[in-house]
Amino acid sequence: MKKSRLKSFALLVFTTVVLLGCGEKDNTTSTVADKAETFQWKLVTSWPKNFPGLGMAPEKFAQYVDEMSGGRLTVKVYGAGELVPGFEVFDAVSQGTVQMGHSGAYYWKGKMPAAPIFSAIPFGMTATEFNAWLHYGGGLALWQELYQPFGVVPMAGGNSGAQFAGWFKKEINSIEDLKGLKMRIPGLGGEVLKRAGAIPVTLTGGEIFSSLQSGAIDASEWVGPYNDLAFGFHQVAEYYYSSVWHETGTTLEFLVNEKALNALPKDLQKIVEIAARAVNEDTLDEYNARNNNALKDLVKKHQVKLRQFPPEVMQALKGYTEEVISEQAENDENFAKVWSSYSESLQTMREYNDLTLKEYYQNR
Repeated sequence: MKKSRLKSFALLVFTTVVLLGCGEKDNTTSTVADKAETFQWKLVTSWPKNFPGLGMAPEKFAQYVDEMSGGRLTVKVYGAGELVPGFEVFDAVSQGTVQMGHSGAYYWKGKMPAAPIFSAIPFGMTATEFNAWLHYGGGLALWQELYQPFGVVPMAGGNSGAQFAGWFKKEINSIEDLKGLKMRIPGLGGEVLKRAGAIPVTLTGGEIFSSLQSGAIDASEWVGPYNDLAFGFHQVAEYYYSSVWHETGTTLEFLVNEKALNALPKDLQKIVEIAARAVNEDTLDEYNARNNNALKDLVKKHQVKLRQFPPEVMQALKGYTEEVISEQAENDENFAKVWSSYSESLQTMREYNDLTLKEYYQNR
């Protein structure tokens, strides 16, 4: 009897150990499987494939994600028109056709009047001021809130810094010279020019050269010397205006499909976030490093006529800007909400920068 009980107890212990061992093995196997699971994403852009600065930002993002994830998340980048047209990037991400996009928020003004604030506001923040507002002043949370109904998660995806006023086929000596001018310019800058009597036209970057060449437009802004030289605008427009007013620190954006992001393991979600943040800073660094050498090339080698808007033109544009922003805030609740946060942060940083950097630049 004792031997039988002892034998039964031993069998019970053995069975328990085996079952526990199986459980531990299953958990380990499950963890390994999670780590081994791979994801393949598609990323569409509003820029030509591999275009300097703008087009390389998503390429670098894909590289960083692949390296940091050990190949568990790979991102294939498509230039404008390769998979979807440049101005349909937002819809493609929202609908889940692709997992990601790279573009500029001011292109979605028709969907969300407040969207341009997250790209560029005339006479607004510099790149460093904008990044500070986004990541430490509540701007990013407002951006995510604005896009959430569309199932899209936005992240800052690079900054081109202060942009030139653009390329013109004739000199601008007064505000009257803007009347009737057909100019490629997006976002609120276009609305401001319309007040001055110009005709704003929306075109993707790849359409600008042929439009200037054919006479479909009389002028165009794009980015600045580094990118403008690459597109060869000096071949079709004589005057290059360096005045900074419409895009004082233009932020690009990564658009992520919310469901696709949530389907990733937590560590891969964090890799996406960190890679975007790295590209955001890297892109600004590149523009700061490349712009002036490109400008020297345009002026010395290609004999571009560099100009600045007269003070009266700048003052008029600033006055029109205030009118446009006031009306947008009155007509759209989201615009008013975002603008309140933006303008409060701008005022705070401007006070400090006027006290420090402004005097430093003058003394240097």
